[in-house]
Amino acid sequence: MKKLFKINLLWKILIAILLGVGAGYVMPLWGARLFATFNAIFSQFLGFLIPLIIIGFVAPAIADVGNKAGKVLVLTVALAYISTIGSGIFGYFISDATFPSLISQREAAEIEHQTHVADILPWFTIRIPALADVMTALVAAFLLGICMAYLKTPTLHRLFSEFREVISMAIGKAIIPLLPIYIFGIFLIMAMKGEVGDVLAAFGKIILVIFAMHVVILLVQYLIAAIFARKNPFRMLLTMLPAYFTALGTQSSAATIPVTLRQCIRMGVRDDIAGFTVPLCATIHMSGSCMKITSCAVALMLMEGIPFDTPTMIGFVCMLAITMVAAPGVPGGSIMAALGVLAGMLGFTEANQALMIALYIAMDSFGTACNVTGDGAIAQIVNRFFGGKPTSADAATNARLESF
Repeated sequence: MKKLFKINLLWKILIAILLGVGAGYVMPLWGARLFATFNAIFSQFLGFLIPLIIIGFVAPAIADVGNKAGKVLVLTVALAYISTIGSGIFGYFISDATFPSLISQREAAEIEHQTHVADILPWFTIRIPALADVMTALVAAFLLGICMAYLKTPTLHRLFSEFREVISMAIGKAIIPLLPIYIFGIFLIMAMKGEVGDVLAAFGKIILVIFAMHVVILLVQYLIAAIFARKNPFRMLLTMLPAYFTALGTQSSAATIPVTLRQCIRMGVRDDIAGFTVPLCATIHMSGSCMKITSCAVALMLMEGIPFDTPTMIGFVCMLAITMVAAPGVPGGSIMAALGVLAGMLGFTEANQALMIALYIAMDSFGTACNVTGDGAIAQIVNRFFGGKPTSADAATNARLESF
């Protein structure tokens, strides 16, 4: 009877989003501050755990891959960059073709004058500093994993394999069960502050086009993955929906790693390949963000009368794909990393950058959701070349992640 009424993670997240938006119109300030307190503490814990997740999964995954580690790394990076650059160029051409008839310079003025209520502050917070930042953890995991693969160190390999089990348990017992509450709090505060609604109203037509482009990108990614994996692309996309909606709520690729990892394994990707590709792609695969930043840049250049041409925009996309690696999966991190490229290559002023941030942050969730869902397609392609069939260890990892 308990299993019959068990709600899976996808429905928990969807319910949390809907309840958060609805509660934002009736929740008293003290209640909002209570959820803000929970979110502040949970966010600190999540930030502490993310580097451990990366080391705990990537290092033993590289060691499990063995001598093929270098080839798996090259293939994963190549696929991530091709996907990111291709999405950005696609976004530019669609935006250039459709936006001139949809927007006007008046809408830029509207967004500059939007007003918001004061920040909803937590009652208190607890600082939990991470042992390392995301990039440091990723480099350390690569170094440890490659050394274990080539030096054949069974004791160290066993130590990291057991550490992976500890991290898997932390994900299954602490992170995933609390994610719906965290997402509820995010949408509650967003609704109470009205910080998204104003931007959506002013740029609604643009946002609809960008959302449609996200859907097209995901369909193309999974159709290509289906060719290699010989699986139904729509079934794979359906399996990845919990990761999509988790990213929609958290606005963070890194924070969504536990769910993305679990769904990739459920999709048939081997444990070691998933553990290798998912944390790496959370840092370097930015297809949704690259497309969205490029499209928003085109929209604002049209509004402000800033000239641009195709060679300049293609160069911008290629540089943007590299620059966004400096934004390792944190909310709003991609646009902050992109500001230098926007100013240096497109001539954006401080006022232009402020408009860009407002427009981007209003729909940050959709780009992040596209990024992490696309990670599953890359994992499937890499798994086709280096994964083989799932093992009993993969089933054991999946069982641990399902045991919340």
